Amino acid sequence: MGPLAGVKVVEFAGIGPGPMCCMLLADMGAHVIRIDRAANIGREPTEPRFDTLLRGRKNIALDLKNPQGVEAALRLCEQADILIEGFRPNVMERLGLGPEVVMARNPRIVYGRMTGWGQTGPIAHTAGHDINYIALTGALYATGSAASGPVPPLNLVGDFGGGALYMAMGALAGYIEASRSGQGQVVDTAMVEGAASLMASHFGRLASGAFIEQRESNRLDGGCHHYNTYETADGEHICIGSNEPQFYQLMLETLGLGDADLPAQADRDHWPMMRDKLAAIFRTKTRAEWTAIMEQIDVCFAPVLRMSEALDHPHNVARGTFVTIDDVPQPGPVPRFERTPGTVSMGCAHIGEHTQDVLAEWGFSTDEINALQASGAARQR
Repeated sequence: MGPLAGVKVVEFAGIGPGPMCCMLLADMGAHVIRIDRAANIGREPTEPRFDTLLRGRKNIALDLKNPQGVEAALRLCEQADILIEGFRPNVMERLGLGPEVVMARNPRIVYGRMTGWGQTGPIAHTAGHDINYIALTGALYATGSAASGPVPPLNLVGDFGGGALYMAMGALAGYIEASRSGQGQVVDTAMVEGAASLMASHFGRLASGAFIEQRESNRLDGGCHHYNTYETADGEHICIGSNEPQFYQLMLETLGLGDADLPAQADRDHWPMMRDKLAAIFRTKTRAEWTAIMEQIDVCFAPVLRMSEALDHPHNVARGTFVTIDDVPQPGPVPRFERTPGTVSMGCAHIGEHTQDVLAEWGFSTDEINALQASGAARQR
């Protein structure tokens, strides 16, 4: 059942970080229901099974512009421990589902709000995406090459790292506190602030003068030769991260450079020359050949895999890193719990697939369910 068995979560449908947060909670055993828009039944942009962030929870379709639909949502929130919403500031208030209203009905609820910019501030009302949020923290500027300029690192840093993970942590911290105090609270999760938090160690290095604000000039941004990617003879790539002296020395010995007269590892002036030297060596063998040589020794090595290749890597297979749900390979539940392991309880639901089931499970009578459907406030797919 997972470590969160018994925790009840109401999720208001959104995209990106909100769904991922709720996927994580569901994977760890929380009973999550997703409230979707009744008007969107049958209008999913893709088959639900491919929208992997929606796994593990039932879907109920309500019309939140209908007072009866709003009242149904409030009744669900009365029974929940955590609410997760990802609308722009004041949208939930305009729907009649803002924190004051919900917490008047359920003082213990943790009200999680997920936005890009946060609930307040001069640009809080404006639209944005991951690329915009990480741009405001310095993370985007620092990512990329000197030639390419800033390169978006997918939407991992803002949406999922700075958003979903911080929302999950904040919601669970709020839940723990509410279990002690009996009082819920609003958790204001801004992706820009989560991304800034992920940059904490780099801001420390900047303040000390150790971080140079030029791409490919630092140890972890592709600037140094011993923490970098290299092309192999077959046009693939490998990566090394031999930062520590003992790992660096082992790498040099493995590459036949152990006795060479080389500059000091930390000599920035010679990093470009050393990158060229290592690049020439790595181009002499294929990715598979380098993997056979280096994967089992402490040089901090890995082949650079495509997602499709990652599914079949022996380590990932041995660990069960990926699972297949409804014929769709995807990452499994993490982290791993010894006594109460997480699991994927169900696949991805269609909008409105479980409207009647959810309402019945959460205490609505048959007459009430029929009345909600007759009014259009609730719809069953």
